[in-house]
Amino acid sequence: MSVDLRVTLGPLTLKNPVLVASGTFGYGEEFAPFFDLSRLGGIVTKTITLEPRAGNPPPRIAETAAGMLNSIGLANVGVEAFVRDKLPYLQQFSTAIIVNVAGRSTEEFQAVMHRLEESNLRIDAYELNYSCPNVKEGGMAFSADAKVAYAITSALRKETRRPLIAKLTPNVTRIAEIAQAVADAGADAVSAINTLLGLAVDYHTRRPKLATVVGGLSGPAIKPVALAKVWEIRQAVNIPIIGIGGIQTYEDALEFLIVGANAVQVGTANFVVPDCAARMVQDLEGYCQQKGISRLADLVGTLSAAD
Repeated sequence: MSVDLRVTLGPLTLKNPVLVASGTFGYGEEFAPFFDLSRLGGIVTKTITLEPRAGNPPPRIAETAAGMLNSIGLANVGVEAFVRDKLPYLQQFSTAIIVNVAGRSTEEFQAVMHRLEESNLRIDAYELNYSCPNVKEGGMAFSADAKVAYAITSALRKETRRPLIAKLTPNVTRIAEIAQAVADAGADAVSAINTLLGLAVDYHTRRPKLATVVGGLSGPAIKPVALAKVWEIRQAVNIPIIGIGGIQTYEDALEFLIVGANAVQVGTANFVVPDCAARMVQDLEGYCQQKGISRLADLVGTLSAAD
């Protein structure tokens, strides 16, 4: 039985709904030895900023009981080196290239996007990093206030015809309000959720395990929260949603699709099983064949009310 795994994110069509999350897959080349990257629905690159960033001081990763805390601080090579050294490598793969961009201000976001726009290299969409909890300037502030999120998205919408995906923080009172704001401002989709604020303590030394004290919690521990946030967003907006948070298996991916996500991103699991996203694509196809589902997109938003 043939299964159609294609999904649409506004004007962007993916051959399957499985992407790899920014910050967990490097620039793509690092994972090429493990599997053919063309098997993915898309690659979301490491966050790119205007200037190179060294990131936060170590220690900046701490394992938790059901996931990990990170405080990397958007370490990256900067947009010039990315265009010169990293983006050309990705052109060979038959998968969507989604560049995650960030800045300390609207003007910096615009400058990064302007440089990417003039590169003449294939970029299929931008993911706007409004929600990193590990940087002092910008970071979560861009998606913690609906008016701010609307203003910056409106400004960036004027910079490109390519799809814009706003990445939202869960560390707000009501994420649906932020999703509605970016949708009204012209975002083609949202991705949710970014990491939850967390803290780990070394009780021997009575010191935090991260140099920045708090960091972003990811992994299986946050999946129930992520599912709830995706469901909340789906009740409020009609634009596509990319679900993120604790997705390790095809069963996890199916749960996100059922509550309303159109696609998913695999993050922390990449550190444990480097080819888990590619396996997920195969397993989703196998599940659909077993259940007689000819079109995976038909599962999106099919959550039934509890009895």
